[in-house]
Amino acid sequence: MTDLFTKKQAEDIITSLYYTVKDVLQTNEIIEKDYHYEFSIKEEKETVKVLVYFGKKGVKKVIQGNPSESLRYLLVDEIKPEVNEPNEYIGSDETGKGDIFGPLVTCAFYIDDKLQKKLKSIGVRDSKELSDTRINKIASELKKIAKDNFEIISIHPKRYNELYARFKNINEILNWSHSKAIENLLSRKPVEKIITDKFRKKDLKFSKQFDYNSYEIIQETKAEKYTAVAAASILARSKQLEWFSQQKKNGLELKRGASKEVNEIIHNLIKNYGKEYLIDFAKMHFKPISNL
Repeated sequence: MTDLFTKKQAEDIITSLYYTVKDVLQTNEIIEKDYHYEFSIKEEKETVKVLVYFGKKGVKKVIQGNPSESLRYLLVDEIKPEVNEPNEYIGSDETGKGDIFGPLVTCAFYIDDKLQKKLKSIGVRDSKELSDTRINKIASELKKIAKDNFEIISIHPKRYNELYARFKNINEILNWSHSKAIENLLSRKPVEKIITDKFRKKDLKFSKQFDYNSYEIIQETKAEKYTAVAAASILARSKQLEWFSQQKKNGLELKRGASKEVNEIIHNLIKNYGKEYLIDFAKMHFKPISNL
């Protein structure tokens, strides 16, 4: 019997890896097999396959092929560099961009030296390494400890679909949500340094009222190694889980991700209610919906 927690961990990891490279290199879609997820990357004349296995023994990541040094750095955590965290900064992260159902949630989180120690003591780390139960527990503690030191922007599916129709690009929506969360938090917690998870090649662009040249902005892949970004990832994921929980209370059982199971739910909903019904629950530009 499949361990559902490790399967979900594997799905989160493969999704994160996919979005790390998809805007830089040619990739195919994520495929779910019996005991792993996989996708392929075209890098010059080489094809590299990324596989994440799940089972009772846990999760295992495998890279097949000969990735370049830069690609290997993005895909493999062989050497974890020591993190040199600023004394005071804002970190931001998002969740939901790889999930067909549910909102896109972005969180900006302010941290200083004292708060950093408290967060580490309650187990704050990358949300992809935590179970849903643990995420909700830590998120509850974070809200008590951090108080007004964070800002959450939750874009529910209907609004997301409106924004996508306008921007035609998920990265533009991500830029809007990250900058909005950061700007709102800066009004309460003015800092000089901002660290975000890198979601596109372009630099983060603020609204006209903010001079982003006044700030030191660091955009890194796998930025969850920074405590504030990890805390932001947990609060964002908890908010997303809250949405799914509410749908379940309303009698609609939806799943995160973009797996075969999710595709089956999509087909059943369209069969029973029509495609337009999904606008309130799903990101309509995903191929399992847009291709129908």
